[in-house]
Amino acid sequence: MADYLVVVESPTKAKTIKKYLGRRYRVVASLGHVIDLPKSQLGIDIENNFTPKYITIRGKGEILKTLRKEAKNAKKVLLAADPDREGEAISWHLARALGIGENEPCRVEFHEITAGAVREAFKKPRPIDPNRVDAQQARRILDRLVGYKISPLLWKKVKKGLSAGRVQSVALRLIVEREDEIKNFVKEEYWTLEARLAVRDAEISARYFGVGGKKSVPANEAEVRAVMEAVEGSEFRVAAVRKKERRRKAAAPFTTSSLQQEAARKLGFTARKTMQIAQQLYEGLPLGPDGVTGLITYMRTDAVRVAAGAVQEARAYIAGEFGKTYLPANPPVYRTKQGAQEAHEAVRPTSVLRTPSAVRQYLSRDQQRLYKLIWERFLASQMSAAVYDTVTAKIMAGKYEFRASGSQLKFDGFMKLYTEGKDGEEQEEGSLLPELAEGEVLTLKKLVPEQHFTQPPPPYSEAMLVRTLEEKGIGRPSTYAPIIETLQARGYVVRENKVFHATELGRVVLEQLLEFFPEILDVDFTAQMELELDRIAAGELDWVEVIRRFYEDFAVSLRAAEEKMEKVVIAPEESDETCPKCGRRLVYKMGRYGKFLACPGFPECRYAKPIVKTLAVDCPECGSPLVERRTKRRRIFYGCSGYPACNFTTWDVPQKEKCPHCGYLTVLKGKTLQCANSKCGAVIREATEKSIRQGKKAGVDGKKKMTAGRRGSGA
Repeated sequence: MADYLVVVESPTKAKTIKKYLGRRYRVVASLGHVIDLPKSQLGIDIENNFTPKYITIRGKGEILKTLRKEAKNAKKVLLAADPDREGEAISWHLARALGIGENEPCRVEFHEITAGAVREAFKKPRPIDPNRVDAQQARRILDRLVGYKISPLLWKKVKKGLSAGRVQSVALRLIVEREDEIKNFVKEEYWTLEARLAVRDAEISARYFGVGGKKSVPANEAEVRAVMEAVEGSEFRVAAVRKKERRRKAAAPFTTSSLQQEAARKLGFTARKTMQIAQQLYEGLPLGPDGVTGLITYMRTDAVRVAAGAVQEARAYIAGEFGKTYLPANPPVYRTKQGAQEAHEAVRPTSVLRTPSAVRQYLSRDQQRLYKLIWERFLASQMSAAVYDTVTAKIMAGKYEFRASGSQLKFDGFMKLYTEGKDGEEQEEGSLLPELAEGEVLTLKKLVPEQHFTQPPPPYSEAMLVRTLEEKGIGRPSTYAPIIETLQARGYVVRENKVFHATELGRVVLEQLLEFFPEILDVDFTAQMELELDRIAAGELDWVEVIRRFYEDFAVSLRAAEEKMEKVVIAPEESDETCPKCGRRLVYKMGRYGKFLACPGFPECRYAKPIVKTLAVDCPECGSPLVERRTKRRRIFYGCSGYPACNFTTWDVPQKEKCPHCGYLTVLKGKTLQCANSKCGAVIREATEKSIRQGKKAGVDGKKKMTAGRRGSGA
């Protein structure tokens, strides 16, 4: 009989830590929450200080019964749920259900599942933190009040099956407002003027800056022509040359938010997928002779702190692998944002000695890619800064000032291993200017005016939305993925070409919420509520008072909405196609996987068909147009519209250009244009940037091509 019963959330986690604890410990899994608010009712006694009504979750009765039996036979019960507020709440519910006293030191907390961290944590169990529990309980009650009070209104007035979340509604507002900003954006014309100047046997380009040290941007062609006429025939003289060294520091190790953003940019992962794989890496995977081992630290964190032991291990690895020039004199220190949980660490590998190449054979492709990203980001964060030599020249043509600049990488530093991705186009570093001397006269070869227009902000991609939610203090690390998933599941937004677009339904719901619940939809109010939850966790605020203040105003808005909100009828959008069964005009509908066409005569007529995107490229086998299709897992591929007579398919984006060697179809594969004929397979050239952008928009992720003659499961 084991002396200690240890309860964790998942069987994988149980299996991993069991091998570190020995025979005296029995480790079992609760499979997440076992006790929660009821789904079928509000479950909150508003008149009695918002007392929550907790019940055993349906299907978890046997688990709880088993846990109680195991607890009776153990000398001591230890609760080792994840080290966050939700884990604290799970432990609190279990402690009450298993009869553990309030002050009993039963809570074990560790941030990485390694032998040292787990054994050390079990040496110093602590009582459950009531403040953390109160903060999580307050969040749960706030969300329940908003969701269970407003959602029924939407069912009556708009459509059944809708929901209004406290945080998800604010995220929807951000997406809609960004779309409106793009739609209403008024382009403004401006011009640039480049002077191409000869410097001995070289040529440089200098851009017009202004007059008298004040920047001036020509607003139209007349203004730029006036500058050109004024400097034509003038002497271009170097007035000043400034040389300096610029240092570029590495990005901090990952937080939950930055991990989700970077995985979206570099790997094409959704926030949900990133967190699922990170959970697997954290809980542990079988690594051959080493057994099941946790590969990364806890992945729900907003801190960038790194344990001293991990820093020292990383520094020793950098010195040995890259040389001492890549090792800074002192370990870099990164600032954690205000309100972050300092007890947490950044997301990092549990040991840098477990290199991506060393564990590759034990991981799936996606696990290996995400682990490599985390490993490289952490190691780079401990390396020396990159160094650039920069030169800026001030060139005068009479009273008109031009400026030329150049930079060159002098020392790659952390960039030898890793560089952070960007949401927009990255600016490549150019080359240094040739040696210039003050007073030197340059020869004007050509003036090049160019017209430009200001551009609207881009629509939200998943990475950009997560970053904005974090910057504005909306939600917490564990909530970003559920927020995005819920918005799509409810049909409020769709994700097309890797960016979000609000649906008509989403706009209608937002319009109703803004009219009757403006405070809940206010970004600053939502961020302030997050700060109050943090203060509850710190023991500075009483959770009941926070909820009461919120509910007083909310109840007034709710009564007004119940009386005044009018019923909204959303007319379906008609298409040009008619139903082949009954002749009605087909309408666009929103389903689980996006838009489709259906007969408006449902349920009498149940005809429906998917919306197929036809490419301007013909099938290389039969000449029919190729179409875009999706597998059951929503992965895009391309196939012949003549299926089943022709079953040609490919994962890669088909191109109009034919192979110059065999005349077969070409496809965009990564950054190269290749022949799709397996017998030829010629790599034709590096693809143009335009083709690459088109390929990215089509959602291709570079996975290997499906073999010809085999049809995708969702075709």
